[in-house]
Amino acid sequence: MRYLPLTDHDRSDMLATIGARAIEDLFVDVPNAGLLDTPVDLPKAQGEMAVERALGRMAAKNISAGSVPCFIGAGAYRHHVPATVDYLIQRGEFLTAYTPYQPEIAQGTLQVLFEFQTQVALLLGMDVANASMYDGATSAAEAALMANRVTRRESIIASGNLHPHYRDSIGTLAEQTGFGFGTGAPSPSRPDIDALIAKIDKTTSAVVVQYPDAFGHITDLTPLADAAHAAGALMIVATTEIASMGVLTPPGEMGADIAVAEGQSFGNPLNFGGPHVGLFACQEKLTRQMPGRLCGETVDAEGVRGFVLTLSTREQHIRRAKATSNICTNSGLCALAFSIHMSLLGEAGVNGLATLNHARASQAVERLNAMDGIDVLTPAFFNEFAVRLSNPAAAVVEAAAAKDVLAGVPASRLWPEAKGLENVLLVAVTETNTDEDLDALISVLGEIA
Repeated sequence: MRYLPLTDHDRSDMLATIGARAIEDLFVDVPNAGLLDTPVDLPKAQGEMAVERALGRMAAKNISAGSVPCFIGAGAYRHHVPATVDYLIQRGEFLTAYTPYQPEIAQGTLQVLFEFQTQVALLLGMDVANASMYDGATSAAEAALMANRVTRRESIIASGNLHPHYRDSIGTLAEQTGFGFGTGAPSPSRPDIDALIAKIDKTTSAVVVQYPDAFGHITDLTPLADAAHAAGALMIVATTEIASMGVLTPPGEMGADIAVAEGQSFGNPLNFGGPHVGLFACQEKLTRQMPGRLCGETVDAEGVRGFVLTLSTREQHIRRAKATSNICTNSGLCALAFSIHMSLLGEAGVNGLATLNHARASQAVERLNAMDGIDVLTPAFFNEFAVRLSNPAAAVVEAAAAKDVLAGVPASRLWPEAKGLENVLLVAVTETNTDEDLDALISVLGEIA
């Protein structure tokens, strides 16, 4: 039996209330190329076994990042996830847990989130962190909104070397809420910190910079923080590869007011694109403007330690006008995986993992620098760097994939509108890449590029 909750009269009333003449008016912002004028062409109904086989054939067309040499990064990184992580997150008390509204029955979840916050704050060098967000890009967008509230200004400027997904997430909020947003052009051969400093003025709410940036550059952000603070603005630092914090100076020690990051590298495999886990941290004085949830430690009536939600500044908990965010939930299970992986590694393990990543990437750079027709553009890097090829990078990547090597990400895929990036390739090397993987990469690039 079909369930039709609305009558034609109900629909007419709703359309009239919002000032639309017809349902089609609700889709005017969707390009015509994205609209269908006929039903989706799907096969006729089939039995369960036939559907499983059909979907299995489709899935088999994917190339698993673990089955071939993989050097893809650009915001999502392949790291080894210990089997213990998957085992623990599938325990019923974690896998089925949702929002820990009732602390008396959610102590395990709340304690994990409390530990997660501590780990994130330590990694990023910040005073306080929340109990996770959707992903790194939406965390950056929330940070922009937060900066506007704190400074009472509405002009965000971003580095041209900020990952386009982060840029676009901020831009979407800017378009919908009306604050100013500007960004520079991508600069593969050098960081654009000086250009960003030159744009700061008394109307600037915050500057957003990536560290390491989207081309892998590592640079001291202290001058940028000083310039921003001198103008009364905040500095927001975004990190796509959280494993880099095992060896790099954290954003908080360079003057960051807000630090956001993608936490996928710890505990969460690539999974063909998600889910991810957003990290968000700030200085203590900004805590009450921070979006999302904050878990805290307390004691009960008998003096026994316990955990509670101490700050939940979202619209589901308080009046909409007072909310800092309408974010509906956090990536709790992914945060748990992150925290388990971090706990297994410990401080020495995180440092060792980061050191191994950099060493592997340095091996690759040394070998690529020795090749004709390939120029490494990133002198200071963690585990990802940019190279300029003699041929268009997109064609090289396709040809390499045909030889079972995922050679990296063409910069033109991320910045299709930018000029001069056609031959630039982003290469990420992690602890999962073996000597044989590096041999395969060098061989295929030597043959194709």
